[in-house]
Amino acid sequence: MNLIIVAGHSVYVGKNFDNVFDDSNWFLYPFQKGEPRLYIEHIKVGCELAKADENSFLIFTGGQSRKEAWFRSESQTYWEVAELLVYLNKELKHRSTTEEFSRDSFENLLFPICRFREYLGYYPKRITLVTFSFKEKRFHLHREAMRMPNEMVTFVGVNNPEDFRLAELGEENAIEQMKDDPYCCHDELLKKRNLRNVWKRQNGYSISCPEIKELLEYTGRELFNGKLPWD
Repeated sequence: MNLIIVAGHSVYVGKNFDNVFDDSNWFLYPFQKGEPRLYIEHIKVGCELAKADENSFLIFTGGQSRKEAWFRSESQTYWEVAELLVYLNKELKHRSTTEEFSRDSFENLLFPICRFREYLGYYPKRITLVTFSFKEKRFHLHREAMRMPNEMVTFVGVNNPEDFRLAELGEENAIEQMKDDPYCCHDELLKKRNLRNVWKRQNGYSISCPEIKELLEYTGRELFNGKLPWD
């Protein structure tokens, strides 16, 4: 089965969902102004891909990353927007869910695999990742860190922020850090991860996904060499 992942980028903070395109209804950092319409396009594309592939399962991923949004998560936000805009039809609702713990792009790829395993009882054969186009290189780094074959993961870049140069500069810096810290668990990458866990939540994936427990708990800088389901 094909796991379709839509990676979250922000949380909806509006009291209702009357205007999901309005910046004021999202918690946005200054560099994210004007981006909600782009997130909604990611949601739409993910749903369209899932509708077109009956042998797929859709997961919106993203944790409770903003204290200003209280206990609403990025993935819950995306699910509610998808339902409101009728991107999720009745049939698709039965083969989709949310992943509520991921805090960065590495976990945006790994944790939905865990959620898939929890929900369906096995691991996906293929993965389709939906997000910003400029993030393609980092997700290939994550794929390589998880030792997934190139043909197993399809990257779908939907769009880019309006200030593409600013996004590109930030991405270049992040990629340099990830080359030295491929599992994003040291120094600045760990700091960012912890800052996005405002409610100090802990996932149970090491229990529900014993086959990749060692990978989930790995904190080395060298390539993980343990056994993996997709070997």
